[in-house]
Amino acid sequence: MLSNVIYAVKFFAVSGTTIKDVSDTTNKIQTDIKTGAFQQWLDSMIPKALSFFWCVVLALIVWFIGARIINLARKIIKKTMERRNVEIGVQQFTDGMLKAVLYIALIVVILNLFGIETSSFAAAIASVGVTIGLAFQGSLSNLAGGILILVLHTFKVGDYIIEDTHKNEGTVTEISIFYTKLLTTDRKVIIVPNGALANSSLTNVTDSEHRLLDLEFYIGYKDDIKNSKEVLRKLAEKEDRRKEDSEISVFVKRIERSYVVLGLRMEIPQENYWSVRYDMLENAKYAFDKAGVSIPFPQLDIHNKND
Repeated sequence: MLSNVIYAVKFFAVSGTTIKDVSDTTNKIQTDIKTGAFQQWLDSMIPKALSFFWCVVLALIVWFIGARIINLARKIIKKTMERRNVEIGVQQFTDGMLKAVLYIALIVVILNLFGIETSSFAAAIASVGVTIGLAFQGSLSNLAGGILILVLHTFKVGDYIIEDTHKNEGTVTEISIFYTKLLTTDRKVIIVPNGALANSSLTNVTDSEHRLLDLEFYIGYKDDIKNSKEVLRKLAEKEDRRKEDSEISVFVKRIERSYVVLGLRMEIPQENYWSVRYDMLENAKYAFDKAGVSIPFPQLDIHNKND
């Protein structure tokens, strides 16, 4: 017992706390309990907690109703643009912009429910605007690129394009706020940023109504060039999917070391281009075989010289 008292005295001496301070603190706690200070604090916090709870409930209700209204507005505007035959790319871009703006407005309304003033919110956004701009300069560039694509009509949904920088190519399926989706011939989806498409060269393969079919055919040196050209011309004249009254051009394109290259050109509607190309290559093989025209292939001649 005596040792405990001595230890307590040493502790107070070292810490600088006197017995009087401990006694005062103990008396204060006892007084607070008697006067109900904790109960008063709890009574003051309950209204605030209830107010915050109802704000959360009201915010959820506003979000639910606001989301429904936003979806309804998007559907109405989409149907209006469809009735006016607005380009699909413009519809997709407008829908994305409208969705972003309306949801930002909805968030501002919900913040007001919690006592955050719109002016304070706008000031905070403005104060960090430079930082946000630097952090999202790529996204802003893509947004500006999307606007340029729609304004300048570089391409539209349904066009087949080739991005010259990275050689990405495919059919445009969607033009959104920040990127464009391409569908390749083997059903892969390529996502290309709008900024890259707006700031670099690209090839729009299907922008024209017709496309020039340019084929090459190889014949041997011993084959008759005039006869071979006539075979190709007759084959092209029989093709009824080509452009009406389009000129058929058959010519010697170049002469290589072991064969002669014949060229065939004619205009084909975009929707028939690939089917005509494949059929012409196949039918030309059959026509050459029937006419006795040889198709050269790599070969090596070995001569044995005896002494």
